[in-house]
Amino acid sequence: MTNLEVSPKEELCPPGQPGGYTGNGPCLQLWPAREVPLGGVRAMNVFRTLPQRGLPTVGAWCFLDSFGPDRVAMSVLPHPHTGLQTVTWPLAGNIRHRDSVGSDVIVRPGELNIMTAGHGVSHSEFAVLPQQPVPGTEGGAGTSDAGTELPLQRGLQLWVALPDGERHRAPAFEQHRDLPEAGGDGFTATVMVGSFAGVASPATMYSPIVGADISCAGTVALPLNPEFEHAVLVLDGGITLDGQDVPPGPLGYLGTGRRRLELEALPDTRFILLGGEPFQEELLMWWNFVGRTHDEVAQARQDWEAQADLQDPAADASRFGLVRGHGPEAGTEAGRIPAPPLPGVRLRPRTRS
Repeated sequence: MTNLEVSPKEELCPPGQPGGYTGNGPCLQLWPAREVPLGGVRAMNVFRTLPQRGLPTVGAWCFLDSFGPDRVAMSVLPHPHTGLQTVTWPLAGNIRHRDSVGSDVIVRPGELNIMTAGHGVSHSEFAVLPQQPVPGTEGGAGTSDAGTELPLQRGLQLWVALPDGERHRAPAFEQHRDLPEAGGDGFTATVMVGSFAGVASPATMYSPIVGADISCAGTVALPLNPEFEHAVLVLDGGITLDGQDVPPGPLGYLGTGRRRLELEALPDTRFILLGGEPFQEELLMWWNFVGRTHDEVAQARQDWEAQADLQDPAADASRFGLVRGHGPEAGTEAGRIPAPPLPGVRLRPRTRS
């Protein structure tokens, strides 16, 4: 999970927009997705709905890309992260995750990967292709589904900002293959993180948060935590709430103070509910780093680039570690994604309109 933009910029948030959210109470704002051509070895476009100018976070959620459905071979070489947790939620297709903590797993639709970057971690992500050996099967290897056509890929990639007291912790990884489900009149929900409708996810998180994948139809009332701000991203179908249609694509920001979310859903509607206590800390996000100051981000970039010549898996890669299976040790020339150059001005933290 990486931001592969070749010239990433910090998102500077302008003064309040006409009719913009003032920060208290319910609202409904539709924030359009921005198509980002990632190109290169990954050769896919994503649709980014967080961060937005004026809406850098929803709770601690600070980044949301959706991709597919498309038949593209995801190929993301090792790259670094700091100060965040990555949340990978595939909707179609399998993804192989390897990281500097030593993880090497396949994540499938309905399964959840959580990687806590803390002070620094690196990882790679590759689509599992037909007839490709994969780990975790009998004898330590197996093959993916038969066929010659590239597998259909669709999914969500999200980041959660770590609060100040947790953002320098040691990196970690966990996978959850059997997530709990909540249900009620007209809906079922897979609880990815946090708690929803009285059901708690086992995923380790470091701030009050919720993330749920909800399927519904007809008239539905969903329980919400009024202390949280929430947003919805419709994947399939469509919903109507507060008298306004919310189609697939834009992020529907709901504000705070809602105890119930009453909506009308088309048949076979599926959407993602995100929320959490409003994040009170300033964030400076650039490339794959979440920090607080320009100097902190510049140091992370310098530390990653200092590892460029580390080819021996036993070498000291103190901050970001090494992801096995790439580069000379695996008989391939390329083994990492280099950091783009910093802009010629000092980076500034994001703020909310």
